Amino acid sequence: MDLSVVIPVKNEAGNIAPLFEEIRAALEGVIDYEVLFIDDGSKDDTTAEVLALAAAQPRLRLLRHDESYGQSAAIRTGITAASGVWIATLDGDGQNDPADIPDLWRIGCATSPSERVLIAGYREQRQDNWSKRLASRIANATRRRLLGDNTRDTGCGLKLFARSLFLELPYFDHMHRFLPALVLREGGNVLSVRVNHRPRRSGVSKYGVLDRLGVGIIDLLGVMWLQRRATRPHILDERASEGRKAPSCREVSASR
Repeated sequence: MDLSVVIPVKNEAGNIAPLFEEIRAALEGVIDYEVLFIDDGSKDDTTAEVLALAAAQPRLRLLRHDESYGQSAAIRTGITAASGVWIATLDGDGQNDPADIPDLWRIGCATSPSERVLIAGYREQRQDNWSKRLASRIANATRRRLLGDNTRDTGCGLKLFARSLFLELPYFDHMHRFLPALVLREGGNVLSVRVNHRPRRSGVSKYGVLDRLGVGIIDLLGVMWLQRRATRPHILDERASEGRKAPSCREVSASR
């Protein structure tokens, strides 16, 4: 499997079918893909809508939490269960445009999963109210200054990265907001790409401005702590057993 599209959802009834159809339109015949919806304790008809689609769509999978554990937990559940070498994440409210995924995919294909690259969407024209846009602008500026992640929009749900890269990162609640800094901590690279952003189709946002402020400050301090304690040893060589030499990089590449 080339790509797994991981979508955390909570009370997104009405958004499921249109979003899946857009993903199909964008990826069918282009990429060998699957779509995983992770239901994080929905109380509406989200589960029923996904199951109705899955009955006729072999590319669609549903994973359910017994209660709400948060977006980071849902993303981790989906990535752990995913079959794809590459992972694309997007929000379940329909504001991210699946038509942008092939562009991110092509950039990813120009690299190797072993290169530890995170391709992060950047919402240049956000379709949110002024208070959300202002709060996001302040939060992104603060993160860039304190974490040095050089990413304009860490809150955009549309991202692409290797599954193996994510599984190397330290896990904690709300980690999805700090993926660029965590990837850089592992010696990786972060590329920001402009993506489309749309108004919410139906339902209401699960996040407010004030409810993120307190935990955001604590999380920020925690990531700063992780950065200060990161170590990346440089391996000088690999000692092979007697009579057998370790393959060179050129030999490994040729064998592929």
